[in-house]
Amino acid sequence: MLRVQQLHVKGRRDDLLPPTSLQVRPGELLLVEGDGQDQRTALALTISGRMKPSAGVLDWDGSSRIKRLRLASALVDSPGVNEPEQHLSVKDLVTEDLALIPRRYRGALLSKPWLKVNRFEDISALWIDQVPARRRVELLTALALANPATDLLVVDSPDRHSADPADWLPRLEELAYDAGRPLAVVATVAALPDGWTGPASTIGDAAEVAPAPAAPDGEPADPAGPDGASGPEAEHHAASHRHTAPILFEFEDSK
Repeated sequence: MLRVQQLHVKGRRDDLLPPTSLQVRPGELLLVEGDGQDQRTALALTISGRMKPSAGVLDWDGSSRIKRLRLASALVDSPGVNEPEQHLSVKDLVTEDLALIPRRYRGALLSKPWLKVNRFEDISALWIDQVPARRRVELLTALALANPATDLLVVDSPDRHSADPADWLPRLEELAYDAGRPLAVVATVAALPDGWTGPASTIGDAAEVAPAPAAPDGEPADPAGPDGASGPEAEHHAASHRHTAPILFEFEDSK
């Protein structure tokens, strides 16, 4: 379970992320509403372990270790961070993303057989900017899940590609509720879809959430921030070749 309590990220002038609380369990899809893209991206980066919070509690399965969270999570299609460059072909994107999977899981994965096995042959000859919104979210989430260590999926603003929730919501529900591989799925959105009755939260809502269970290794639930670090500095563990716009945050080496 991911538990976030009054998570806060300071910016140079205004907050990148106002104090926010939420929680999501495996087998659950949580939609988090936020007005500004900067705040939605800051939340996505922080809860996936790519950005250090200034304050608050952030734990995954009872552990506050950022490295554990980062290894268990996948950040998907975050604008200005790891969204695919528009000049990439689908084949090139798949080749590059498969190369990022830890070697012990990678095997002999190549783009052509991967696209066939995962039923993306219909878009294999397209450029990224030609891929319809529904197929885009299906492709990018499938690539994220090619790493079997991924248990938490954080999708940044899938609604920016289509005003119709049918283009992204069914896919995220399918992944969260998959009995064979139940995932904790968080999607940041500009507005909740009409009629949504599932778990939801709002950026800036810092209400208390239920306490997390004790960490399996007995470590204390320390305030967020690995190794005692704090402040707005951020870690970026995504592929740098996908940066398509200036990053709004300061990143440091995550090693």
